[in-house]
Amino acid sequence: MSNLLKDFEVEAKNPSLEARQRWRSSVSIVKNRARRFRMISNLEKLAENEKKRCQIQEKIRVAFYVQKAALQFIDAGARREYKLTDEVRQAGFHVEADELASIVRNHDTRSLNKSGGAEGIAQKVSVSLTEGVRSSELHIREKIYGANRYAEKPARSFFTFVWEALQDVTLIILMVCAVVSIGVGVATEGFPKGMYDGTGILLSIILVVMVTAISDYRQSLQFRDLDREKKKINIQVTRDGNRQEVSIDDLVVGDVVHLSIGDRVPADGIFITGYNLEIDESSLSGESEPSHVSKEKPFLLSGTKVQNGSAKVLVTTVGMRTEWGKLMETLSEGGEDETPLQVKLNGVATIIGKIGLGFAVLTFVVLCIRFVIGKATAGSITQWSSEDALTLLDYFAIAVTIIVVAVPEGLPLAVTLSLAFAMKQLMRDRALVRHLAACETMGSSTCICTDKTGTLTTNHMVVNKVWICENINERQEENFQLNLSELVQNILIQAIFQNTGSEVVKDKEGKTQILGSPTERAILEFGLLLGGDVDTQRREHKILKIEPFNSDKKKMSVLTSHSGGKVRAFCKGASEIVLKMCEKVVNSSGKSVPLSEEKIAAISQVIEGFASEALRTLCLVYTDLDEAPSGDLPDGGYTLVAVVGIKDPVRLGVREAVKTCQNAGITVRMVTGDNISTAKAIAKECGILTAGGVAIEGSEFRNLPPHEMRAILPKIQVMARSLPLDKHTLVNNLRKIGEVVAVTGDGTNDAPALHESDIGLAMGIAGTEVAKENADVIIMDDNFATIVNVAKWGRAVYINIQKFVQFQLTVNVVALIINFVSACITGSAPLTAVQLLWVNMIMDTLGALALATEPPNEGLMKRQPIGRTASFITRAMWRNIIGQSIYQLIVLGILNFYGKQILNLNGPDSTAVLNTIIFNSFVFCQVFNEVNSREIEKINVFAGMFSSWVFVAVMTATIGFQLIIVELLGAFASTVPLSWQHWLLCIVIGAISMILAVGLKCIPVESNSHHDGYELLPSGPSDSA
Repeated sequence: MSNLLKDFEVEAKNPSLEARQRWRSSVSIVKNRARRFRMISNLEKLAENEKKRCQIQEKIRVAFYVQKAALQFIDAGARREYKLTDEVRQAGFHVEADELASIVRNHDTRSLNKSGGAEGIAQKVSVSLTEGVRSSELHIREKIYGANRYAEKPARSFFTFVWEALQDVTLIILMVCAVVSIGVGVATEGFPKGMYDGTGILLSIILVVMVTAISDYRQSLQFRDLDREKKKINIQVTRDGNRQEVSIDDLVVGDVVHLSIGDRVPADGIFITGYNLEIDESSLSGESEPSHVSKEKPFLLSGTKVQNGSAKVLVTTVGMRTEWGKLMETLSEGGEDETPLQVKLNGVATIIGKIGLGFAVLTFVVLCIRFVIGKATAGSITQWSSEDALTLLDYFAIAVTIIVVAVPEGLPLAVTLSLAFAMKQLMRDRALVRHLAACETMGSSTCICTDKTGTLTTNHMVVNKVWICENINERQEENFQLNLSELVQNILIQAIFQNTGSEVVKDKEGKTQILGSPTERAILEFGLLLGGDVDTQRREHKILKIEPFNSDKKKMSVLTSHSGGKVRAFCKGASEIVLKMCEKVVNSSGKSVPLSEEKIAAISQVIEGFASEALRTLCLVYTDLDEAPSGDLPDGGYTLVAVVGIKDPVRLGVREAVKTCQNAGITVRMVTGDNISTAKAIAKECGILTAGGVAIEGSEFRNLPPHEMRAILPKIQVMARSLPLDKHTLVNNLRKIGEVVAVTGDGTNDAPALHESDIGLAMGIAGTEVAKENADVIIMDDNFATIVNVAKWGRAVYINIQKFVQFQLTVNVVALIINFVSACITGSAPLTAVQLLWVNMIMDTLGALALATEPPNEGLMKRQPIGRTASFITRAMWRNIIGQSIYQLIVLGILNFYGKQILNLNGPDSTAVLNTIIFNSFVFCQVFNEVNSREIEKINVFAGMFSSWVFVAVMTATIGFQLIIVELLGAFASTVPLSWQHWLLCIVIGAISMILAVGLKCIPVESNSHHDGYELLPSGPSDSA
């Protein structure tokens, strides 16, 4: 099978255009192209969109670099005048929306300066830059200046899906046959008897179309919910004098937005205040070089990203008036990228479709030949009647219906159904899947490279210990007793409150709230416990320059000036790095004294002691300067103030989740920026670092020769003091040795690793927007246990599709062979067009609903991961398919050829009763085989069955409707009511397949598995690393 499917292979992530074109061109037999490819990306549309994107980017680039220059030469009198409308004036504003949009879009510095800069624009839109917008004004601002929402394509209605389901070529042919059958039938047999066959086909088609449309429509609703969740982005603003978080959809003109590294600029705006603000404008202009934004260059455009620094921004233009809004309107969606499983099953469907088409043609030819021979034998070869035409039409309808059954259109669509169901469930479990393929790939992951902070730990940090003036002080409940001199206390409070990326604000209830990263919050909380006041500190010192924390330098620095004019630089960061920058230390009297080698060794010992207790350690230092440096802040000459140890407790359940991964053959590796002693302590507490495992620092890892790196890779369980580049290198090399790697990330610098990995997992709480945009899955609660849940659902998707394929192929084989053989031998097909349509619905839409949506069970995490090159249809599946098919063919064959004698059927309706028994037995074989298919290897197929309400509902509906078809719809379905004995016989024939399944599963076909369905695992987690 693998050789036949060689054209149907694509990469799970970033597949090549050649591979995507190849499999599309190889799909030759499709009943309904619109439905089959509805969820698959349209390559022509994507190419068209990319062309439009380039054109728009070029226009914007011209606007940036040409129009801005041209504006310098245009006389102010020649500029367009915007007349203030009565509506704007009455609303209390003094500037038109289009004028605001024009100033920012055209980077019109002259008009901005003429308006009074950011402060002048704020006055014109009636907002205070310190208080922000009043909540009571939001409605009127949306009315005058617009909402921050983009035009979207309207959702598809239910009737669109009905129409799409009707595009099935075989159903269209059957509809034509049905209409002709009604016309000929009424003419030959009269009304209403002549209508029954054709009407039965039409009713069956209507049922198939409605069930298909309902299933597809429900899927579309699930994907719409997921798309809505993907677009949810929150941003920090000042409103009503308070700092608060709002959705970007709720932003209005006049809002004061707070931006930091990794944020996406949510609307066009003007810079108010900030430090080192660098903006990545490549999404709009295509330019890779970041743009530096300041008071002199104050314009920011929606859709760009903050690459460095922080700022407060005044929103001037929102929604469709921004260039980003126009870009979003122009580019229509081209669909989701296909997943490897979808592509593979398209290949399986194509191969089976070709076989089915051959059988259908042969069946029709054989039936026609036998019919002609029969007429010739009877001597009526020259006499043709409308009844003969009706018979031939029935044969043609049967042949077309065989194609309906034979082409398993539901196979690739079942993948979409299963993924949609899994994504919906995962969203409830706090995981947002951004790309379909990620959910599928996660089932094959062999390694998870996880961050420590917030993923393995709670992210609720507190300063637990502090070293200052050669004394170690531990937190006592909610307080510290440091007993410091006033001078030392002042220096410590300055080092805390001056050098911070966080803010202390009041919420709506007037309570103190600390905004910022968990580490910053912990240090500020420590400062507040010491009696520090942020407002006093900000009044007494002026911040001249900020060098924000980043993952490469692992420190943050700030330059301030005192009221007396003195300049002081503060720095804090990773202890061993910042300690090397120090030449002095503060003593108990507050004086700076030289830092001897002995003191450095003693302080290093303190740092090591803190780290071994799983505390994150930071050094707080300062230096006085004669004047403000023109370039970067100094990297040496500092005075050490304190070493703080920050406690971040391990999350409840993490150790169990790590153990689950190890039992499932998934190696968990911790990659952190922390001190190696801290990292090892946390890793041992989580169960990640085991006997024989290696803990290594990023600097040592990146300097290893290639052959040594390859040798040590499988043993690495902890990487400490790592840079984002180290994480990228680790991921890249793990993939080269065949690992399927999932990696977590939260910072902007993690984007390359998230993009390079097989599955990128961004943190929903701590993660930046840049990280989220490069991720495949967003972990909404930042919890490692949620990552394990994604892996479990990924495996469930794969296994569920295998179950469905096993079930459907069995139905395919039996339906094709029984009709073909019967046609060859008896000249008639035991299963009519209406019956085959019902069987098709059981095995297609209903089968997919029942088997492809089953929730995962705990047994899934006791198996080895599914290999990259593993055969999708396994030997165990072939064993089950062949065994069940042989049984069904033997039983149905015996009934077809010897049924009347065995069951002692006599009378004029004996043939109708026999055909009904065959049909009923065939359906019950599928019903019981559907239960069998719940487990491919395990004998107990009932475990968890009643917890899957979808499966139970489908089974109940199938049996109930089968009863109605046989007992009440005989005129349309060519059936007759059966006695209770015959019903019992049909049920027993179906039920025997369950006994057979037990026997089949005891036949060994896989060398590394047992009939309980669990593959052998290594003896311990250390072996699996």
